[in-house]
Amino acid sequence: MSNGDIIGFIGLGNMGGPMCERLLAAGHQVIAFDLDDAKVAHAAAHGARPAESAADCAARADVLLTSLPRPDHVEAVMVTAGALAALRAGSLWVDLTTNRKELVARLAAEAPPGVDVVDSPVTGAVDGARNGRLTLFIGGAEAPVARATGIIEELGTVIPCGALGTGNVVKLVTNQLWFVAAAALGEGFALGMSHGVELSTLYRAIIESVGDSFVARHDGPSIFAGHYDPSFSVDLCLKDLGLLHELQADVDAPLLLTDAARAAFRDAGNRYGGDVGELHVAKRLEDDTGLSFRMDGDWTAPWEVTDQ
Repeated sequence: MSNGDIIGFIGLGNMGGPMCERLLAAGHQVIAFDLDDAKVAHAAAHGARPAESAADCAARADVLLTSLPRPDHVEAVMVTAGALAALRAGSLWVDLTTNRKELVARLAAEAPPGVDVVDSPVTGAVDGARNGRLTLFIGGAEAPVARATGIIEELGTVIPCGALGTGNVVKLVTNQLWFVAAAALGEGFALGMSHGVELSTLYRAIIESVGDSFVARHDGPSIFAGHYDPSFSVDLCLKDLGLLHELQADVDAPLLLTDAARAAFRDAGNRYGGDVGELHVAKRLEDDTGLSFRMDGDWTAPWEVTDQ
């Protein structure tokens, strides 16, 4: 139920749209903005009040949430479009974007006096956003983190990570492991099937053994259905892998699996384009081996999962 804060929500895409709807369903007052008028209209149909611009949304909000695809989009919204300067003293900006920690720190330093900033990137895919089962990694000072948590806990499990910017570090670590697992899953399918094992048998063995993972259970069906989950693109994977590469510079050891995953996703982007579904990283193995990873089943697409 609403704590009285008026929430501004900028970015109503695959993740932001469902998150905005969850907050509205919980009784929060939400002012919404997106460059796509149709998305704003959709949010308005669920009870949001439309904003005329990003700056207008920020100026009217007690707590501003941004959910954008890339760091440069955050800078465009907050700096070029004037949202940061429009924030009022006493307000809070919560960036839900998987972002560059240095950018978050710089924008926090440039915020008007009396404005608090926390970073809280999310994980859990579109179905998690729709069902309120995301995991949110939050970084910042104690008081603004507590204030933000009172709102974003409607979206899922909130994990405090430390100082401002650590939310993004933790999120990128989780994506690092996800990308490695996603790239490996297709290789596992190819290896087993090349030696005569049926895909259905192989998949059952994977999810009932030490080979099990969230990636196998959540992403395997998108491979079997043949759509490879277009709700998260290869370009977005490469964006996060690029941010991980920046973090690797401070690690005094080679991260060989992370580098291998980056190479695999780069190859997928070169072959199929950056706007295709993330699991084209597995399709590479189908095309190279001549195998098919299609499998009959009730594989509900992540973006079609209904509230549970």
